[in-house]
Amino acid sequence: MTIKNKIAIITGASSGIGEATARLLTQKGAKVALISLLGEKDKLIKLSKELGGSYVAICDMRDPSAIKKMIRKVNKHYKGIDILINNAGQGYEALIENIKLSTFTKLFNLNLVGPLVAMQQVIPIMRRKGKGSIINISSGTTFMVVPNMAAYSSSKRALTGISLIARQELKSDNISVSTVYPFKAATNFIKNTIRDGKLPDWSEYRDRDRGFKLPSPDSAEFVAEKIVQAIETEEAEVFAHDWMKR
Repeated sequence: MTIKNKIAIITGASSGIGEATARLLTQKGAKVALISLLGEKDKLIKLSKELGGSYVAICDMRDPSAIKKMIRKVNKHYKGIDILINNAGQGYEALIENIKLSTFTKLFNLNLVGPLVAMQQVIPIMRRKGKGSIINISSGTTFMVVPNMAAYSSSKRALTGISLIARQELKSDNISVSTVYPFKAATNFIKNTIRDGKLPDWSEYRDRDRGFKLPSPDSAEFVAEKIVQAIETEEAEVFAHDWMKR
């Protein structure tokens, strides 16, 4: 898809990968709807002042009713939606025996149910326009077996499954669904990760199948370029690095 003059929704847009993607899409001529939590409103407003044609909407991506309302507001403001980037998410580190079900449920709602609801809301809009692009941000951990990452990784594996199936279901509607797999990024993601119980030190972890120590984190701008690549090429899966591929 050509990005110029397109309308894009970016969840988790107040910082990190979301902010970097908003900036890059604006540079390429898109108009972006910046979505995040109420506590991030000031950041969104500040960013919006820098990005011409942008729009700010507050939304808790764990709340289906709030997501539906947000999509309606964006669609009314721009009179259409061309691109949805499901970027909002959170990490959770805990050994299997220490995973709290209440925390796991909230994580699943944010990392999986929220993106699904957003997809359901934009699909009819994109279908009427005759084209659309949905980008779901998964994780490189879906191809790894990393101690204490079961909760987070499983939510992202489920998102990958939904994305790949949606891609087949929506092909005849000319709506592309792509999955982007970032590696560890130099953002606030780790700082905001929830942690329960005593965790093992896996700083020296070596990928089980590939047998090497994981490299340094990528910049948010690098991941944003991968997201743009997914939009423009409409590839099914875009990996931050070739070594991450199945």
